Amino acid sequence: MAFKDLPAHARPREKLIARGAAALADAELLALLLRTGVAGKNVLQLAQELLDHFGGLSGLLQAGAEDLKVIKGMGGDAKRAELIAVLELARRAMAERLKERTVFDSPGTVKQYLQLHIGSRPYEVFAVLFLDAQHRLIVLEELFRGTLTQTSVYPREVVTRALHHQAAAVVLSHNHPSGSIEPSRADESLTQTLRAALSLIDVRVLDHVIVSAGQSYSMAEKGLL
Repeated sequence: MAFKDLPAHARPREKLIARGAAALADAELLALLLRTGVAGKNVLQLAQELLDHFGGLSGLLQAGAEDLKVIKGMGGDAKRAELIAVLELARRAMAERLKERTVFDSPGTVKQYLQLHIGSRPYEVFAVLFLDAQHRLIVLEELFRGTLTQTSVYPREVVTRALHHQAAAVVLSHNHPSGSIEPSRADESLTQTLRAALSLIDVRVLDHVIVSAGQSYSMAEKGLL
């Protein structure tokens, strides 16, 4: 069915006004941002194609301007710029929340924030959330890329960055491109090595969160810290 032939109550804009944003599916919300489709593809179909191609909202949130170009209908600068601006606003909104409140008040937001930043990367990334004395976010930094082992993640660099930010605590994180979020023995060993190194400068390791697209695993919640 063509988009113009949809009954009014099924169109995203009218549905949002009548029932609220929570009533809309991901593709419908995205369609409101895109506004128009392309020849042979209405806006809802274009929105669904974007979600399918990038593996859902978490993958789309990590897409850049060049990534979007591969989708027919996203080659124009205006449409890509608008979508990227909205995606960046979502990331910044989460960061502001973590800077205003202790991470313990919103553990779900911490996981979502990390998923949005590194969960869908095709390669391994090791990142650190540096926190102040009230355990509010100072900054997120991606420190290492590639195959993560004790020989490729340098404790000295993590300690140096913690001192630079005058951090009182950290949340460690890395992604598993394979999709499995279970920690390996190497992950557990690396966590203990970093915990010992950071303890020398009185910086606590509050958690090590492993993420993939749409999934997360907290070592603290599982009693591994």
